[in-house]
Amino acid sequence: MAAGEGGLRGRLRRRSVLRRARALQAAAGAVVADHDAARAAVETALAPLREELVRRELEAMPVARLAEATGGRLRVASALTGSAFSTVQRVRAATAYELRQVPGVGRTTAAQAQAAAGQLADAVADAVMVPLTAEQRTDPEATALVVALHRLVLAGPQVPRARALAERTGRDLAELLAAARPARGPFGLLFASRRREAAREAVDRLEQALGEAAKQETGLLFGQTSVDLLRPLAGDDEAWIDFELRAAEFHGLLGEFGGPAPDAAAARGFLPGDVVERVRAQPLDGTHRRVSLRGYQEFGARFALAQRRVLLGDEMGLGKTVQAIAAMAHLKATGRTHFLVVCPASVLVNWLREIETHSTLRALRLHGPDRRQAVKEWLAGGDVAVTTYEGLRGLDAPPDTRVAMLVADEAHYVKNPEAARSRALASWTERAEHVLLLTGTPMENRVEEFRNLVGYVRPELLPGIRRSLTVAGSQAFRRAVGPAYLRRNQADVLTELPELVRVDEWEELSGADLGAYRSAVGAGNFMAMRRAAYADPARSAKLQRLREIVREAAENELKVVVFSYFREVLTTVAAALPAAHGGLAGVLTGSTSPTERQRLADEFTAHRGHTVLLAQVQAGGVGLNLQAASVVVLCEPQIKPTMEEQAIARAHRMGQIRRVQVHRLLAADSVDQRLLEILAGKSRSFDAYARRSDTAESAPEALDVSEQSLARRIVAEEQKRLGAA
Repeated sequence: MAAGEGGLRGRLRRRSVLRRARALQAAAGAVVADHDAARAAVETALAPLREELVRRELEAMPVARLAEATGGRLRVASALTGSAFSTVQRVRAATAYELRQVPGVGRTTAAQAQAAAGQLADAVADAVMVPLTAEQRTDPEATALVVALHRLVLAGPQVPRARALAERTGRDLAELLAAARPARGPFGLLFASRRREAAREAVDRLEQALGEAAKQETGLLFGQTSVDLLRPLAGDDEAWIDFELRAAEFHGLLGEFGGPAPDAAAARGFLPGDVVERVRAQPLDGTHRRVSLRGYQEFGARFALAQRRVLLGDEMGLGKTVQAIAAMAHLKATGRTHFLVVCPASVLVNWLREIETHSTLRALRLHGPDRRQAVKEWLAGGDVAVTTYEGLRGLDAPPDTRVAMLVADEAHYVKNPEAARSRALASWTERAEHVLLLTGTPMENRVEEFRNLVGYVRPELLPGIRRSLTVAGSQAFRRAVGPAYLRRNQADVLTELPELVRVDEWEELSGADLGAYRSAVGAGNFMAMRRAAYADPARSAKLQRLREIVREAAENELKVVVFSYFREVLTTVAAALPAAHGGLAGVLTGSTSPTERQRLADEFTAHRGHTVLLAQVQAGGVGLNLQAASVVVLCEPQIKPTMEEQAIARAHRMGQIRRVQVHRLLAADSVDQRLLEILAGKSRSFDAYARRSDTAESAPEALDVSEQSLARRIVAEEQKRLGAA
């Protein structure tokens, strides 16, 4: 009797295991099917938009291109050129009968011409990118695409992980269930002993797999993913509103459905082949991450992990913060506990929010009145401590404190190795398993300063960098720094960015402007020369043009951000705008607290319709996301060209959904013109040594100009020109 009960219990156990395994297999299959259905809905919505773009491209393509598509074998272009089928699109849309009506075109030639047109259409379809901007809101086809994408966006970044896990789980369970089939019924185990033993082993393995799945809550993940993917489609307005708020996520998903892929070499920062292979082999665990990564962002996070101590110099707007968070989240999944982020005070609040938004890691603020308590919590419990460069100097932690990753944002703050904050950072790099320096401007003035940054992470590379600078030029430089330095540019990897339109607004100094300018030149006051165009607001030519730009933006309900180096200029602009336009969001200066700074940015973003935010370029050009702005005004050219680029990148960055207009206000025959002429070489130096490996080779030392010497030179030239020595 006991043996019979044991046999019964065994059968019941096997049936339970098999039933639960089939249920998990069904849940895994449902995730795959539901994901396929959601993606198919996007493909369906995308098809007419893509076809219209293909049609336009082919309509502008002369029929002579058919010969190119066939390697010169199709010699029908001359016959079709003067006919009604003079473009590739018209050949593609025609019937074979219609083409044969053209003299010189027979059955075979017509078929070949249509086949060649089809090949060109396929090539164009692979290359075109379907644009998605806020201006398309009234287009029903674009709306259908936004609605279809919206369901995938709401389903969240866990969907790709759930899909991959579902496919793997389904395969594993199918194999084990097939092996366990003889154990399904009461007579199953009467088969040959070998099959019986294999079936029992398969059941045991299934039970083990189910236990592991229960521990990892795999079934719950599958169920929640299917619920999210089966959510009813949102209304048009809801989908478009979410698109404006989460454009980067929409565009990231859209990029998975075709269109021009970023240049592979550029997305990898033109790194040496051996480094690329090492990075590709580096795993990246997304368990603690709450954000989907672009391909180039995944590569950046893997680079930081594989190379361990690196400088990430991506251009502004490419998501360096997210890449750093992804690297820390991976290390967290592998059992590491303590991480440290060092940043300027102006972006501390932003870091805290980004960590909590994009990961499950806890962010602790080691700054302000609760600093000591936060340090204790971090040392005891781990996760991410966020402090400032000044705060790092007094960080009270035991000497044996180790961190899995040290992230230093805006690392050009420590380009001078003799500064106290630089020495503090260097000390902490010795306690870190991984070091990640982030900066979009690793070479503000001199390549030597860039060498100093590399010295924090890989000092052994410095001799090779020095040789490459003095002998071989920019390509050798990139090879020398490749193991520790990765940089990508927006134009190379963000194919969905709306157009960036730059307009230099040259104005003639008014009589009042000129009088103030001559006085400043006579006094040899370089900064007063730069501000002179705003000395008399009532008669300022630049200020008048700025009012016109803002007025036009107001009429089109566009948001504007105005940058100037000078607080006095911003005060003048603030006084000039409200009377005519209203809607001034606020003024952001170097003395604005981090919390107030973030509040201003949030309110500017949330404001419906037109508004204007004023910002000092050295304060507002760093660490803010201002994609809500589609008009940028620079009140004067900057001594550091990178400062202008940073400011523009606050608006023209991943997530922007409108064309960005940049207006730089310039005064002819003044300090503005002299400044631009002299600084033209500085950008060439940066391009040659920090952007890509195949640019022209040049000596940056010959182009570099310090701020002091530049000012003296311009003052002297203007004094000579105006006879105001």
